[in-house]
Amino acid sequence: MNAFFNFVGECALLVADAFSRIFRGRWETAETVNQMSFVGVSSIPIVALATFFSGSVLALYVTEVLVRYGATSLAGATIGLSAAREIAPVLAGIMVAARCGSAMAAQIGSMKVTEQIDAMKALSVHPTDYLVNPRLWAGVTMVPVLSLIGVYSAIAGGYLVAISRGVASGAFINSLQQFVKPWDFWGGIIKAIVFGIIVSVVACQQGMQTTGGAVGVGQSTTRTVVISMVLIYVANFILASLLY
Repeated sequence: MNAFFNFVGECALLVADAFSRIFRGRWETAETVNQMSFVGVSSIPIVALATFFSGSVLALYVTEVLVRYGATSLAGATIGLSAAREIAPVLAGIMVAARCGSAMAAQIGSMKVTEQIDAMKALSVHPTDYLVNPRLWAGVTMVPVLSLIGVYSAIAGGYLVAISRGVASGAFINSLQQFVKPWDFWGGIIKAIVFGIIVSVVACQQGMQTTGGAVGVGQSTTRTVVISMVLIYVANFILASLLY
């Protein structure tokens, strides 16, 4: 229980310090752009691939039921709503946690155990400005972009499978346009922003608290991925209840 409250307190202090220093601290533009490229551009292929096949699998199950009961006109709406509200933001958060969150924790953890962070402080470079804020900003801005890419990728995968299983192309598109509203996209973006904050904050917190050399770095990396994924699913349930 003490570990839980310590974790919550450290994350809260980290977020408070990060947001307080965004406007009054030193803005590391180059590092921020590098992190945005790492989190965003480099993650596009894996997010697009994961969401494409997730939409395809969803279409396999959905079209089987809809064709059986003569409701194929709802295939597009079902896949589109699932992609915009759930599949894209959740998978974008999971992929970023697995790929980028682990790397962030490993990098910061390595710097911590080799005393590079202490050297930064000695050179009057605040660790929050150089290590936390660029990663936090990258998570907040890039995960929603990945989520939008995932929406279209999931719908494309679902469309191809649905068409191959007897759903009319026009009916799929019409139901998609009729039932999927802008708020469904905005809700997914809000989710993705929260997931981006979760991944970046957990990764930085675990990295900053790393001890024990190489073994400690590995443990911090593992904890980052596990904690981030659990929090993403918990936050997803809460946000889904509030937004929809």
